[in-house]
Amino acid sequence: MLPKHLSRTTPLLTATSLVAAALVLSACDKTPSKPDAGASAATPAPAQPAGEHGFDGAINAADFAQHVKILASDEFEGRAPGSAGEEKTVQYLQAQFQRMGLKPGNGDSYFQTVPMVETTADEATSLTLQVKGQPRELKFGTDMVVGTRTGQPEVKVDGSDLVFVGYGVNAPEQQWNDYAGVDVKGKTVVMFVNDPGFHGQDATLFEGKRMTYYGRWTYKFEEAARQGAKAALIIHDTAGASYGWDVVKNSWSGAQFDLPAKDDPEPRLPVQGWISNDVARKLLGDLGQNLDQLYQAAGKRGFKAIPLQAKASVDLKSKISEKSSRNVVARLDGAKRPDEAIVYMAHWDHLGNHTGEGGHEGHGADAKTTGPDTIYNGAIDNASGVAGILEIAEAFSKQTPPPDRSLLFLAVTLEESGLLGSKYYVAHPTVPLNKTVAVINLDAMPIIGKARDMTVVGYGSSELEDILKTVADGQQRVLHAEATPQDGFYFRSDHFNFAKAGVPALYAKGGDDLIDGGVEAGKKAQIDYRDNRYHKPADEFDAAWKLDGLVQDLDALYGVGKVLAGNEQWPNWYEGNAFRAAHDTLMAPPAK
Repeated sequence: MLPKHLSRTTPLLTATSLVAAALVLSACDKTPSKPDAGASAATPAPAQPAGEHGFDGAINAADFAQHVKILASDEFEGRAPGSAGEEKTVQYLQAQFQRMGLKPGNGDSYFQTVPMVETTADEATSLTLQVKGQPRELKFGTDMVVGTRTGQPEVKVDGSDLVFVGYGVNAPEQQWNDYAGVDVKGKTVVMFVNDPGFHGQDATLFEGKRMTYYGRWTYKFEEAARQGAKAALIIHDTAGASYGWDVVKNSWSGAQFDLPAKDDPEPRLPVQGWISNDVARKLLGDLGQNLDQLYQAAGKRGFKAIPLQAKASVDLKSKISEKSSRNVVARLDGAKRPDEAIVYMAHWDHLGNHTGEGGHEGHGADAKTTGPDTIYNGAIDNASGVAGILEIAEAFSKQTPPPDRSLLFLAVTLEESGLLGSKYYVAHPTVPLNKTVAVINLDAMPIIGKARDMTVVGYGSSELEDILKTVADGQQRVLHAEATPQDGFYFRSDHFNFAKAGVPALYAKGGDDLIDGGVEAGKKAQIDYRDNRYHKPADEFDAAWKLDGLVQDLDALYGVGKVLAGNEQWPNWYEGNAFRAAHDTLMAPPAK
């Protein structure tokens, strides 16, 4: 999803000056743009510091780039929840919403406090396996990563029997239970990532190529906890996870965040984590098992869990602190039905600054240090989405006539920690969920030029796609599903928490068939982003980005909300969708 990375060349003000400048802008008069805010300007103007940048009412590349440059600058330190970078981020967002004339979206505040527990595992931790009586030590980061969600500073697992449970799935409606006939209470379960049938490419199992929620690592740990396991280890493989071991290592090292147990009823394991594919292959080989054969066996109906002649021990020490982070919520009241709202959302958080780690050489021009770059700037993931909802908010704020329904702009925290900010919002909504017409999610927007198509992640889910299709037709673009449904992107972004609650959700972005280079160029750019920038310090703003396609995407997503905000339609999930029942329950009239 990115062109080849280039160093940033545009100087920026300090973060403090940027926020101050944005606050000054909020008090400045500005000539409104033409009434139809859906019209767009695709050519970026020369970059300027925030205090000098005149934001337009139309969605345009220059404004989008300005937001991303600021949010993804080294001054914002990778936007880690609970850090100084969070403070700079949320203050910037509040200032922008105030400048547009949007109201606070949480009573009289733009902020919604999200309680969190910060857990930092000691990376000197090792996991010891007794394999046929012989000790084997696995190193943190190289061989495995582990963590705890208990909030306890020390958690011990001592001599816990290992059991291989296939894909770790218990799905009654699929007539599938990897835990059938085995008691894993107090034991350590070992399992594959993704769905049964993935590695054997069996299209008759689950949803074939498309990953279901059962394939996600979050589900697997939850189910292991429900089964009473003491610990759970997922065997990593790049195809099954859709990312390499370096992403696992980067995501699981350093501070990890969670909701307090009282705010999250889902079961929790004392210890959970991953082991590398090489380690798993060697371990299973020494135990008389063949990893490739297990991939095949675990993907067939009737698979039975396999007790392994090995035990796991770990003394996991962690630094624990109770903190809070913030969702940012802004509101534009509807002129006729203000109690009904369409939500545009994006997550503002990223992975922060991993000081002390090696990183890629070279910083942007605003960097204050030399040497390896350890700041995970998160320009695409997800300063791009946040800049997108700011641009759409600007367009709605200048729209004439104003929308009939309200618009809510929600920038959530803790997405990188398991969609926690959106989970908290759904449990504590500022607009009741049965008054929330739809959610439109922006995450990791493509910046690779115009495309002939749009990708709808989870294509075939809801009636929101009918509206998007009409808008896309006007752009002479076609809609299609994501190219790699096996990667499970539908379950890896914040709209999923709304979907589980029944609220129709749309997650769409630019497609693969580029005007300049076709499908081959589009796929090449996606692979380049995945391999070279995703969850790495190299995810930085690049002045060479092609933003004309991005502007088209934002226009299309704005267009969906404009239709919904101007009529009385209540879209539903398509018949047969897993979330339709939840929506029907949500919208049912209260019992008398």
